[in-house]
Amino acid sequence: MFTNLTERLSQAANALRGRGRLTEENIAETLREVRMALLEADVALPVVKTFIEAVKLKALGTEVVGSLTPGQAFIGVIHQELVNVMGGGRGGLDLRVQPPAVILLAGLQGAGKTTTAGKLAKHLIAGKKRVLLVSTDIRRPAAVLQLERLATQVGADFFPVGIGLSGPQIAKGALEQARKGVYDVLIVDTAGRLHIDADLMQEVRDIDAVVTPHERLFVVDAMAGQDAINAARAFKEALALSGVILTKADGDARGGAALSVREITGKPILFLGTGEKTEALEPFDAERMASRILGMGDVVALVQEVQKNVDAAEAERLAKKVASGKGFDLADLKSQLLQLQKMGGMAGLLDKLPGGMAAAKNMPAGQGDKEVRRQIAMIDSMTRRERRRPELIDGSRKRRIAAGSGVQVQDVNRLLKQFLTMQKMMKKMGGGKLQRMLGSLAGQAGMKGPMPPRF
Repeated sequence: MFTNLTERLSQAANALRGRGRLTEENIAETLREVRMALLEADVALPVVKTFIEAVKLKALGTEVVGSLTPGQAFIGVIHQELVNVMGGGRGGLDLRVQPPAVILLAGLQGAGKTTTAGKLAKHLIAGKKRVLLVSTDIRRPAAVLQLERLATQVGADFFPVGIGLSGPQIAKGALEQARKGVYDVLIVDTAGRLHIDADLMQEVRDIDAVVTPHERLFVVDAMAGQDAINAARAFKEALALSGVILTKADGDARGGAALSVREITGKPILFLGTGEKTEALEPFDAERMASRILGMGDVVALVQEVQKNVDAAEAERLAKKVASGKGFDLADLKSQLLQLQKMGGMAGLLDKLPGGMAAAKNMPAGQGDKEVRRQIAMIDSMTRRERRRPELIDGSRKRRIAAGSGVQVQDVNRLLKQFLTMQKMMKKMGGGKLQRMLGSLAGQAGMKGPMPPRF
């Protein structure tokens, strides 16, 4: 989402290399570059002005200490101001109320409210909450059906929409059902709108009055640009918002909404929607997001992604297989590729690694994830015997595999070559060598047993 902004800010910091001190003269041009980078990222003008003034005030006269360069000192100042602009966050939803806690979702049509309702339900169910979902969008029957299907998919209950009832009447019935059914949380999805519509704004106020939500969350599309800012102002006036959910943060958006919406609404961003899947919702952390904007990555998010999506039993099975000296085969490679996809694919992985955005920029759009899908398709086109014994794959088998997976024979050759390289590496670790190597490292560190993974 922040690729262009990251690149521009890095260029601005590089302009200060070789200087012994940050002064008004040598940061004036750099700040102009930063201002242009923020405006191109669709950050609201008032936010840009405040940000630039704060950076200028803190950067002027900053001493270079030890090995710290002016560029690094300047990046440190920008990082802190990015954190300030986006806010420190509240640490999640506040559900410390008498059940059922009511969460109202509001926003423009196409922002992803209905999908977000399903994601939020799944997030709460993982926290042992009993959730009831309801749609008050009587103008768009497809939205009601979509939410009902999402409820089934994530394991939440759904309140059916009565024929001829208004949005507030549906919300009132859902609240009564939530109380009778002893639900922990009721999530109310409201009607979206293509623009600020007086009648629809009144409707969302009426729904708000009926259910008296504990959380009023503004759902905004990260790709909406300046429209997101105008919508934020309108919803702030209509509702007593308590937080923001930023959707489609995995897209090619310029990122301006993330840097502006908190300043405009005065409310913290609580969650980021990072994909279409129901699990693609992550708590927002301003400090970690600032690090990602500046190309420092987000290793904490990467570790959490690994813990959530990597199959521990499968990882242990593969580790034992390698340690015992048994062959690493193509079925094992497919298993690892599938786990990579669960973590958001190559793009999601690079986004969280320090310097990953620069690497992603040099990669054709979607190429990494496309290659992973192609490799999985090629392995799926092989027989079980071929996966276990790749040396059996001759010319005719390669042609069959290529035809079955929709690729060229040279693509199959490339996959097999990469696999052989990995297999040789795994063999070097076999026969107990892996355990001895880990034991040696642990001994050098003064530890007992294998060292834990370090990041």
